[in-house]
Amino acid sequence: MTKLLPGVIAMAAIVVASNVLVQFLILDGLLTWGAFTYPLAFLVTDLMNRVYGPAAARRVVFVGFIVGVICSLIGSQIMLQGDGYEYAAVAFRIAVGSGIAFLTAQLVDVFVFDKMRAGAWWRAPLTSTIVGSALDTALFFTIAFAQFVPFFSENANMEISWAWDTMPLLTVGGDAPLWVSLALADWGVKLALALIALIPFRVLANRFHNSVA
Repeated sequence: MTKLLPGVIAMAAIVVASNVLVQFLILDGLLTWGAFTYPLAFLVTDLMNRVYGPAAARRVVFVGFIVGVICSLIGSQIMLQGDGYEYAAVAFRIAVGSGIAFLTAQLVDVFVFDKMRAGAWWRAPLTSTIVGSALDTALFFTIAFAQFVPFFSENANMEISWAWDTMPLLTVGGDAPLWVSLALADWGVKLALALIALIPFRVLANRFHNSVA
């Protein structure tokens, strides 16, 4: 487990940072600063997979999941004031969506990467990250915000009902629920970072290989 410590620390730091930075909105609320740190979790997973294999990568993923659950539990106990009423810093639906999306998407990333590891160096990290991040975005925003999901209580739905407000898609298109614009903006950031992350992946993978050789 000691050899995985850098990956474990990095994953935990990314999860904690993303949970904090998600509170800070940018671009008229379409994105948060957490959208730029969270995709780095795929970089950590892919590095661990390349250097130590899928079993090690899954261990790092499970650490990230546990840290995320702890962050959600803490956030659910922090009460904020707004518009004349009190609400939890982390809504129940958002916490559930975040946990399911993270664990599912990261494990799929590990699986896809492992199946493609014998190809060109860039193919496995790029493909697995694109597939994993697409699944992450779809699962999270659907579970956390979609109006048609039937499994949550009225109180849980009230916490996130602001995401059902209608607005121009990405502020320029036809009318759509706000959460759809949030999902598309988030997916765009993940796609861009999937490409950018190939550079540190290449550099760090070579260094890790040299250090464990």
